[in-house]
Amino acid sequence: MLLEKTLVEKILDAGLSTGADFSEVYIEGKTSEAIQLIGGRVEKVGSSKIFGVGVRLALGLQSVYGYTNSKNPEELVKLAKDLSASFSKEEKTKRVPLMELEVGTKNAVKKNPKDVSQVEKVALMQKAYKAAKEYDEVIQQVAIMLNDSSQEVLIANSEGRFVTETRVRVRAYIQAIAGKDGVMQTGGEGPGSGKGYEYFDEDISIEEIAKDAARTAKTMLFAEDCPSGIMPVIINNKFGGVIFHEACGHSLEATSVAKNASVFCGKLNTQIANPIVTAIDDGTIENAWGSANFDDEGYPQQRRVLIDKGILKTYMVDKLNSRRMDHKPTGSSRRESYKYAPTSRMSNTYIDNGTSTFDEIIAATEYGLYAAKMGGGSVNPGNGDFNFSVSEGYIVRNGKIAEPVRGASLVGNGAEILHKIDMVGNNLDSARGMCGSASGSIPADVGQPTLRVSSITVGGKKGAK
Repeated sequence: MLLEKTLVEKILDAGLSTGADFSEVYIEGKTSEAIQLIGGRVEKVGSSKIFGVGVRLALGLQSVYGYTNSKNPEELVKLAKDLSASFSKEEKTKRVPLMELEVGTKNAVKKNPKDVSQVEKVALMQKAYKAAKEYDEVIQQVAIMLNDSSQEVLIANSEGRFVTETRVRVRAYIQAIAGKDGVMQTGGEGPGSGKGYEYFDEDISIEEIAKDAARTAKTMLFAEDCPSGIMPVIINNKFGGVIFHEACGHSLEATSVAKNASVFCGKLNTQIANPIVTAIDDGTIENAWGSANFDDEGYPQQRRVLIDKGILKTYMVDKLNSRRMDHKPTGSSRRESYKYAPTSRMSNTYIDNGTSTFDEIIAATEYGLYAAKMGGGSVNPGNGDFNFSVSEGYIVRNGKIAEPVRGASLVGNGAEILHKIDMVGNNLDSARGMCGSASGSIPADVGQPTLRVSSITVGGKKGAK
């Protein structure tokens, strides 16, 4: 155990000593390693081992947070007492006795990173490098990053929660650079999992994924500039889900809804999307990138149907923001580390399968853009306006995928795009990402089947069709 139960109880009691009505302790121990390989050579190896304790107190809608690296009992109790000075109330809240420690076991791994040598890790990376570099002579450079972490958390609060779990994650990122006649284009893939290193043995072929990164780079090298204009856009599965995550998902988190800073405020049980759209945030998917047994307030993770056949059914709500809203908590609290107070965040978020096939969606489109792979972008959660780049795109002409185009971007509004989705495929798949927000950077899965937006503004260097 990261800290003894009796010490945890003392910290919680110190937090309640001057009138706070809620106290919470979050203890974290984490080991991680990152290896960078460029041009077939190991350029950098970094490893870390951290320990920290975060203490949060609340009274009504007010809360305070502090953290320390210390394991010293006196210093930990003093931290809670110092924070408690923020509140003064005669009637004290009585702490509920801690329940028997609950150990989360759902996301067990077979091949823990600590049991895999650096030699084995580098050998895996070399396979990816060789596959990408030898894909074609236009591939000028290949860079590989391999990251793994094992995070143990212990969470307790004054309502009696007392839970612990270990969260293991592994991820590779492969970037291929293609070049010719002074023109350079990149292709990238970032497979990862809440499994251990068995993920690279059982779930994926890192060589095939590396080849796909190289294929994207080569394809975009010889692509023409994308035309601009308003047109239908077909967004592929996997990382295509980043648009829903960014343009709609963040606006459904209590982080913005509780402050009345979301375009979806006051929209519960109303139609906010085409009835063919169902969207889910599910932190219970076994060994998924964004999964856990418990959220970072110590409550069980859940499967949350956000939008059911176009109707908004729930927000993602953490415990303290539930005090500001007429909405029960949904087990959605997450944080990067002990240095951050938790708040409502997404886990594994996706648009669910529809009934159309990929071929049907393409065939039904006379002219438009097929966004095979999405890149990064930006969004304003308050109004839902977004701008995303397309890292691999093609023109669709006469119901067929035609020439590749580069430099495309999608500009629109999240609330509007939900109504403009007019075809949803049946090939749901997901991809890994890191999501930054108020409580730091966290692993988040995004996903969807291939879908079509009837009209959206496409930015490109060429004039409109």
